[in-house]
Amino acid sequence: MEITPSLLALQLVTGIALGAVYALLAIGLSLIFGMLTVVNFAHGAFFMVGAFIGLYFMGLTGNFWFSLVLTPLVVGALGLVTERFLVRPLYGRGIDYPLLLTFGLSWVLIEAMRVMFGIEGLPSSTPPELRGAVDLGIGFFPKYRLFLIFATAVVVLALWLFLEKTRYGLIVRAGSRDGEICKVLGIDIARVWLVVFGIGTAIAGLSGVLAAPTRAVNPEMGIHVLAESFVVTVVGGMGSLPGAVLAGLLVGIVFSLTSLFAPDLAELSIFVLMAVVLLLRPQGFFGKQGLMS
Repeated sequence: MEITPSLLALQLVTGIALGAVYALLAIGLSLIFGMLTVVNFAHGAFFMVGAFIGLYFMGLTGNFWFSLVLTPLVVGALGLVTERFLVRPLYGRGIDYPLLLTFGLSWVLIEAMRVMFGIEGLPSSTPPELRGAVDLGIGFFPKYRLFLIFATAVVVLALWLFLEKTRYGLIVRAGSRDGEICKVLGIDIARVWLVVFGIGTAIAGLSGVLAAPTRAVNPEMGIHVLAESFVVTVVGGMGSLPGAVLAGLLVGIVFSLTSLFAPDLAELSIFVLMAVVLLLRPQGFFGKQGLMS
């Protein structure tokens, strides 16, 4: 196959679309870790639940946009219950206990989806209004993948505005820096952590419903995507939202370009990228040294 500049450019845009999903998933993971210092091993499972619930609502209503709005609310509510009754009692006991709990929770959610929807999962397809391709001047590119890039940009902007421009966002950022001072000032820090965990899981659910038309939806899909999202989070820096966005796009581009030149090495390439980044900058692009200690 001849590699032309147009083909390279299209593959680059494909990588950005793939990286948008990675970035969106890693943002939720980084938000929870950055604010709560909780490594959420159930994040991939929340992604998977979002994909299943999104397809269920689409089948029920026939409306993709309704599903796109409702699914994050349902998954976010599940996240609120998880934080309040499972994660909260483990605060202050070190990083290991929440990690083990969320790891176990991920398998509970996987088995629940198997029981509800079957081992094979659900068929998925692109929404009718987003089918087809657009001529970008370098070639035709699927409308839905362009929509993924746009949707991710909207979520990133909305999250930035929430954290930087709202009073509650100020409280969240203050709580992430010094929770004890916030308690002294009369801020209900437990409620802040509850909201942050809910937002993080809602974003995971949103990324699941967005990714559903582009991949097979089955109970095990969250396991694979969790590994990829951890690569993004580590490369970008644990707890860093800008790092999650940049690393997500970079990982998507590396995967896409490697698929073009050496398809068999595409999966390996992102882990090689992580290894190189850790050797050169152990804390990641925007991470802080000693954050995991």
